Amino acid sequence: MTMEPLKRALRTAPIRRMRHRMLSPRRWARVLVLWGGSICVGGTAVLFAMGAEKANHYQHKMLEISPYLPLLVMPAGLALVAWITRRFFAGSQGSGIPQTIAALQSERVRDKVLSLRIAFGKIVLTLIGLLSGASIGREGPSVQIGAAIMHSLGKFVRFSKIEMEKGLILAGGAAGVAAAFNTPLAGIVFAIEEMSRSFEHRTSGTILTGVILAGIVSMAVLGNYPYFGYTSAWVPLDQAWIAVILCGAGGGLLGGLFARLMIAMSRGLPGKVGQLSREHPVKFASACGLVLAIIGLMSGSTTYGTGYAEARSILEGNQQLPAEFGVMKFVATLVSYASGIPGGIFAPSLSVGAGFGQNFTHFMPYAPAGAIVVLAMAGYFAGVVQAPITAFIIVIEMTDNHNMVLPLMTTALIASGVSRLICPKPLYRALAERFLDLARPIEPPPAATTAAEPATAASDPAAAPAAEPPAGDTPPGTKAAT
Repeated sequence: MTMEPLKRALRTAPIRRMRHRMLSPRRWARVLVLWGGSICVGGTAVLFAMGAEKANHYQHKMLEISPYLPLLVMPAGLALVAWITRRFFAGSQGSGIPQTIAALQSERVRDKVLSLRIAFGKIVLTLIGLLSGASIGREGPSVQIGAAIMHSLGKFVRFSKIEMEKGLILAGGAAGVAAAFNTPLAGIVFAIEEMSRSFEHRTSGTILTGVILAGIVSMAVLGNYPYFGYTSAWVPLDQAWIAVILCGAGGGLLGGLFARLMIAMSRGLPGKVGQLSREHPVKFASACGLVLAIIGLMSGSTTYGTGYAEARSILEGNQQLPAEFGVMKFVATLVSYASGIPGGIFAPSLSVGAGFGQNFTHFMPYAPAGAIVVLAMAGYFAGVVQAPITAFIIVIEMTDNHNMVLPLMTTALIASGVSRLICPKPLYRALAERFLDLARPIEPPPAATTAAEPATAASDPAAAPAAEPPAGDTPPGTKAAT
């Protein structure tokens, strides 16, 4: 008899806990912040995508007037973007993914790079860069924008530390990728594989919720479309699989080279070019604009912007681009990054891969041309970011081609392995570490140092020119970002 009250209590305890959780105002406030933030990220990404399309449209209209107009517009446009960035939106340079990774690791830089002000500047300045003709994309910036929106909204409700750091920021970044590319699965995998490099089970539901809601908003406005259209290309299980190995090795080699050059540029350019980028960043951006315009003229105006139209035309076989398109787009993307303006490398990298794929088709007549282009896109992208799962999933979702799952998986894995031989550290991780190094406060000189004994560049970090990278993901507070 005495055990009956205890049994009743044990039976009702789970019900009470469930009722408490369901009726908790704090819990519902967190849910509303997550849902509302995800919808905001999706809506912002959609508006950003529409703005990018308009910017590319007007840039092409400018080319119809005269192919020589970029010689005037690009230097002025990039100089304007560089000045506004350093004057009003320090922290918005580069792709935005290294900043987001750095924000996950350091509370000191979090509010500086994940604010609504920075998100607004990132959108506006990226659109101006696209309008000018810079070889940049909007997908990387969408990661920082999404993370900034979620982080800012999260301040209105009390979240636990892991939910704030691993949940909201990761969910915002993943939602940005999903809505930008209309690739929900790639958004989830990118957040796990690249941004966090680990999978926390306590944040998985938050990431999924963010991606789902942002993806719903994107599909409701833009429809359920594949980013690069439909392709039915496939690789038969015969000698055509040689193309898988070659595209993986070639894409990894070229992607690793690109990543290594990007990391080297983040540490500072050599000689007088580096001096110009440090002492006169706006003039340097203008010079980069002139170089980009010259590359554009040499390529027949094919290297401007994201490269989306060019990659799609290669995939569909509607247009034969210049044989040098892949190389020129490769160089144009490096120059755009070196200029220090906001902008990502996702879409340009995929278009570079498509360009190299067009070159590979001449050496692999035993495989379908469309399949080689798709393989080269995945191989080069995997070589750049060294995230093989993200690479093959994002290409599958963007081309709506599930016949290529195994070839793409193999290509991405080979490319990632070859890329590590060229560039041992993953690109975004290296840029994030560089960002954090530059954001650390400078240690005061030793007490023994007097006015009569000025510090040299070797002993004073502030005097060392290598601490002032010319471009990209420079943190706020450094000289290059002022």
